[in-house]
Amino acid sequence: MKLLRYIAVICLFSLIAGCARDRGELGTGENPVKLFFVPSVDAKVIANRSKEIQAYLEANTPYKFEVKTPPSYIAVVESFGTWRADVAALNTFGYILAHEKYNAEARLTVLRYGRATYRSQIIARADSGIEKVEDLAGKKFAYVDAASTSGYLLPRKMFKDHGIAPAETTFAGTHSNVVSMVYQRQVDAGATFHSPVEDGKIQDARRLVKTQYPDVEDVIRIVQLTDEIPNDPIVFRKELSEEMKETITAAFLAYLDTEEGRTTFHDLYGVTAMRRSTDADYAGVREMIENLGTSADDLMKKE
Repeated sequence: MKLLRYIAVICLFSLIAGCARDRGELGTGENPVKLFFVPSVDAKVIANRSKEIQAYLEANTPYKFEVKTPPSYIAVVESFGTWRADVAALNTFGYILAHEKYNAEARLTVLRYGRATYRSQIIARADSGIEKVEDLAGKKFAYVDAASTSGYLLPRKMFKDHGIAPAETTFAGTHSNVVSMVYQRQVDAGATFHSPVEDGKIQDARRLVKTQYPDVEDVIRIVQLTDEIPNDPIVFRKELSEEMKETITAAFLAYLDTEEGRTTFHDLYGVTAMRRSTDADYAGVREMIENLGTSADDLMKKE
């Protein structure tokens, strides 16, 4: 019996090794670089724009890519642990989790109109009677995702700072869904990302539903803004070669130097440029989590 078990183990490892060889070198057609996108905006927008990014990267690096958008923020994080993701456009809190659990590396930080930081905003209908954060006590509230920075981490901190808690909470999945739920009175208020007005046009999450709700700026008001935090990073699996990391990093920067690249990333995540970054740029977010008296993993546990 022991001999059979030994033979079975040897066969299993041989099979795994054979599969690894069959996949080929990372970056080839048989084993493309897996580029993941966090599902924070409309799925159709991500599907269309991610293909444009893939085309540019394949034309300007020696690598082949496969783009994917998992159903949740945490699915992107966990993909680094199983090596299903090699590179990802990830939100700030998701990066903290991916680095803490799997040593994922931030190499780039996105910029929005020259700014490397952003805020969370609490929104409510203008006719709701909600004028300040304290008015949310006992209300129904929508978060984005348990791994969202502006849609979960920052509002949680705000509620703790003010000593209040909504009576009921739900997770909408995307920032646009939160805005829609508030607009449709499915919840009393919600949390989404905030970016300042540019050229007379709103850049916060309300812009995502302006086609469906042209009067969204009048119907939904911003109740409160949170403190600033670093923008989203482009994240790499630690085990990738330094050459591959640098080549892809340089390609992203070059793409954002083109009109096409700026248009694509602005439509995707409101991004207008990128700059190089390191894990040290996100130390303040870890301090914020520590000040909440918890860990990143514990914050992932839904209420």
